[in-house]
Amino acid sequence: MDDYRVVADAIAADIEAGRLRPGDRLPPQRRFARQRGIAGSTAARVYGELVRRGLAVGEVGRGTFVRAAKPPPEPALAEPGEARIDLELNFAVLPGESARLARALEPLLREDVLTAVLHPIGAAGTRGAREAAAALLTRGDWRPDPATVLFTGSGRQALAAAIAAFVPVGERLAVESLTYPVVKGLAARLGVQLVPIDTDEDGLVPAALAAAGPVRALYVQPTLHNPLGTTMPVRRREELAAVVARLDLPVIEDGIYTFLRDDVRPFAAFAPERTVFVDSLSKRVAPGLTAGFLVTPPPWTARLASSVRSGGWAASRFAVEAATRWIVTGTLAEVEAAKRRDAAARASVAEAKLPGLRGDPASYHRWWELPERWRAELFVAAAARRGIALSPAAAFAVLPGHAPNAVRLAVSAPPVETLAAALDVLAELASGSPDDLVTD
Repeated sequence: MDDYRVVADAIAADIEAGRLRPGDRLPPQRRFARQRGIAGSTAARVYGELVRRGLAVGEVGRGTFVRAAKPPPEPALAEPGEARIDLELNFAVLPGESARLARALEPLLREDVLTAVLHPIGAAGTRGAREAAAALLTRGDWRPDPATVLFTGSGRQALAAAIAAFVPVGERLAVESLTYPVVKGLAARLGVQLVPIDTDEDGLVPAALAAAGPVRALYVQPTLHNPLGTTMPVRRREELAAVVARLDLPVIEDGIYTFLRDDVRPFAAFAPERTVFVDSLSKRVAPGLTAGFLVTPPPWTARLASSVRSGGWAASRFAVEAATRWIVTGTLAEVEAAKRRDAAARASVAEAKLPGLRGDPASYHRWWELPERWRAELFVAAAARRGIALSPAAAFAVLPGHAPNAVRLAVSAPPVETLAAALDVLAELASGSPDDLVTD
């Protein structure tokens, strides 16, 4: 066995025995190397091995710390957590919503209609479904051509199809430095290398993209970014459109939360000839019955349809027909309007309880930069002990060890009264110290 693994085993044993506790800072690598009588390169490999095993976490400018809890076996945000109050996942289902949706679906349950709905359907759906989806996705003066709308089983499948269509195995996909965790998982399974691009308060920095070197495509969340909750202003969208045009770069725009900002034109309106717009019903309706949408530039429609088919990512006909019914009856518009009001109300509660949160007031999630005395991993563990599930910044960071000291708060799931109480608990926890967690 390599020497660095022997040393890593010894540190792991110290952690297991409690001699090193969650939150303890490991020595700087040079000092560790001197203490152990090993080379600096070996020390770096030891620390890398501890991070790989999930026993430690590195934070830029702060050092390497014993991890507060073992990481989940699946990517963060993959499944609902077991905590009593879930501020980790966004899945808003409002009172009365299910009854409203059910009424719109009653015609599909007639025997003759259901027989047709149970037949298979292709990536292009039906003409009626494409026209309904185009109307749903219209924002201001941007209206998709129904002929360029494709359907998938979910928004995640739409993202997978788009990435697979433009980024071959082993090639590079540019993303924001903090990005949707599912894209990290998709890239790993598709053999795609992610290239993190710097962001600022306005979103992805176009100059940083231009300096990133060759990439095959860009994945971006310009509206209600996950996890930051920010919305890219028009000026930045115009700058980014100019850069991707100069680079001749395909863009995959994730529009999953755009229904909460129906006053914002998507990036696809600024670069229509090179942007694939991705959306779904999972946030508009609920994750239990969803359909994904791909709006493509006309020259790329066949290419994307082929990717959907070859990946097995096509939608079921029932889901497409259900979505169409909800759209044409106006049911989905009513649900969207109700969720915009709900998001605004929850934003007021969040800002009142935790002033200074980062994020668009229309968003269902907020970004919280923690006090210096706390580290994100330890704060998440402390919150879990109080029955509250949060997402640490590391879940969204493309590069391990480059996560800011922050957490994402998803505010859509609990009842508003429960949300307010949970935020009070978090405020109290943050005002204290990690030393308060020590027990005899």
